[in-house]
Amino acid sequence: MVTQPHLLAAVDLGSNSFRLIVGRVEETEAGSQIYQVDALREPVRLGAGLSRDKYLDRASQLRGWDALKRFGERLRDFHPDHVRAVATNTLRVAKNAGDFIVEAEAALGFPIEVIAGREEARLIYAGAAHSVPASAGKRLVVDIGGGSTEFIIGSHYTPIHMESLYIGCVSHSRQFFAAGNVDEYTMRQAELAAKREIQIISAEYKHTGWDQAIGSSGTARALAELVEANGFNDPDITHGISRGGLERLKRALIKAENVNRLKLVALKPDRIPVLAGGLSIMLGVFEELGIDYVDTTDGALRLGVLYDLLGRSQHEDMRTVTVEGFKRRYAVDAAQSERIAELAIRFYDQFDEPDAERREENRMFLAWSAALHEIGLSIAHSAYHKHSAYIATHADMPGFSRTDQARLAALVLGHAGKLGKLSHSRDVDWTLLFCLRLASLLCRRRTDAGLPSIEVKQAASGFDVRLPNDWVANNPLTDYSLVQEAAEWEKIGRPYRVVYTDD
Repeated sequence: MVTQPHLLAAVDLGSNSFRLIVGRVEETEAGSQIYQVDALREPVRLGAGLSRDKYLDRASQLRGWDALKRFGERLRDFHPDHVRAVATNTLRVAKNAGDFIVEAEAALGFPIEVIAGREEARLIYAGAAHSVPASAGKRLVVDIGGGSTEFIIGSHYTPIHMESLYIGCVSHSRQFFAAGNVDEYTMRQAELAAKREIQIISAEYKHTGWDQAIGSSGTARALAELVEANGFNDPDITHGISRGGLERLKRALIKAENVNRLKLVALKPDRIPVLAGGLSIMLGVFEELGIDYVDTTDGALRLGVLYDLLGRSQHEDMRTVTVEGFKRRYAVDAAQSERIAELAIRFYDQFDEPDAERREENRMFLAWSAALHEIGLSIAHSAYHKHSAYIATHADMPGFSRTDQARLAALVLGHAGKLGKLSHSRDVDWTLLFCLRLASLLCRRRTDAGLPSIEVKQAASGFDVRLPNDWVANNPLTDYSLVQEAAEWEKIGRPYRVVYTDD
């Protein structure tokens, strides 16, 4: 049966531009497809406002907030679960990113996730793979952004290698072409700098190989439009970017001596400040990886975010796949993790949560935290929960934003030990942590020994736990542990009452 289409939206806070894409989901018997119905782009140039000591200046922040207010109006009627906003390199490195994001979320009206470089690469590949014709072989996708460049080799819809390097059209333009001046020497230095970064991955990528090279998103599309419209490509190339086309564009730029004096068809004003940096990086990509031609697509990060959102709504969440991979990698005791997850979710379901989708998301986070709470045992038993939290914070976890990872790490860190270490954290959901800690405490024997009926509920700013008196009398270690647990919650100002019942 074909269902009614619905809308999803993705917001991309890039280092050069902020973009919004709205897609309509069409469900058919053959599967789901997303069709773009609206798009907005604002040349915010956030990366240009990043100082040498990694602070965003006021002017760039104001440009960003103003753009997001306009995006927010367009998204005003969207359900929160149908919108995903992601931020990339500049907000990964800016020391005052947190302050900017607080205001940015208020302007947009939706949470903003700062995603890691490899997560950005995964989403870029998903977007590119869904926007180009199917190919039997492997494809290389290169996405030159404002502050970073992503390189992905994949097959069909599955990435094989993913890397994010700290070279981008904004940062490169600022470093080598700050006043817009371009000459032979400076251009060559910019190309060499790009090549040095790409050398980190070139051997592995060339060994894997690819059958098709694709340039995705803004810089690649802008360069393709310039070489196509001005006849710079080789005679047999009608679209895309050839090595000869890039060289002829470079010659035109050097001849003009300054990018602001360049007179070319299809040269858009907002691309002028970052053209030389983007061109030098693309020349470095071609030379270091031995590429002669790339096709181009506009489908990249934003479209990938939409398909990721669609997957989550259809219970094909990449985060679950990632957690399963971590369970295998760190030899997790599957029976114990499932035991704790089931019990923690049973407790959580006793709390009131009117939003069904939020409830489902929280249940998943409980299951994921239960699955990963002991991965730190692979390092040491002593303070293993801290090792688990470190891995959850810093590992590449496809599908998880940095916000997701911080939330997961807080649960993993807090499932055992003192609670004071989390008392000032903004990443803790105390109700979920209560459920996880109680489940961990009650499953200490690591067996499927039957537990009695246990009731939990919110009480003022704390929690109540109700257990049968007879059962507690036969389990003195659990009784002792519950008394200690209650005292630990009291220390952070959250009353925790253990009530013994006669039934």
